[in-house]
Amino acid sequence: MSLSGKIPSHVGVIMDGNGRWAQLRGLPRAEGHRVGAERAKEIIELSAEIGIKCLTLYTFSTENWQRPSSEVSMLMRLLEIYLKKELSVLVKRGIVFKVIGEIWRLPENIRALVEETEEKTAANKGMTLVTALSYSGRNEIVRALKKAVASGCDVGELTEDTFSRYLDTEGLPPPDLIIRTSGERRLSNFLLWQSAYAELYFTDTLWPDFDRAEMMLAIQDFQGRERRFGAIPVRTNAS
Repeated sequence: MSLSGKIPSHVGVIMDGNGRWAQLRGLPRAEGHRVGAERAKEIIELSAEIGIKCLTLYTFSTENWQRPSSEVSMLMRLLEIYLKKELSVLVKRGIVFKVIGEIWRLPENIRALVEETEEKTAANKGMTLVTALSYSGRNEIVRALKKAVASGCDVGELTEDTFSRYLDTEGLPPPDLIIRTSGERRLSNFLLWQSAYAELYFTDTLWPDFDRAEMMLAIQDFQGRERRFGAIPVRTNAS
């Protein structure tokens, strides 16, 4: 499968369906998360190959802290394994690693690995891989406003552009495309401010089954959209 149109600059992915994938196969939820982590590596690799400049993966929401402690611990362990194993790969491929969210809530060992990975990939020139950890869009907006006030910013003079500088995604382009797997059709608190004009793509495919071919279908669907950003459609002479 080839791509002939415009490649989205920034793609956000809500990776949903690991638990249901495991349940359908009579497997523990942990196995669904493990396979889902392997799938994420595949999609990261493909995204870098086809020229996506920024890929943001919704990995762990603030709401996910409410899950059973055993599942949270398992998810943190998977993240730890990924960061330890993939740091050299990220460096080799020139990928910049960045985390958004309430990083202070993460276990100390995870925070240390996150900081190390961000530091060692900061000088890379390739795709930026953003991992949303302990993240929610509403929480980010509230934190951004608090940062703006704390910095002495005159709230009365605040504009959309200046406010964006206080968001976790400061310096990154807004997402062109948001993908959600597993049949759910909502953003679930993901990049609420940034996705105002993003194209949305929903698929019934569960995340562990969202392979390279599925990703290419999502990109092709995006390429068939007419993005107007509030303007009127462009009409040809024939129309």
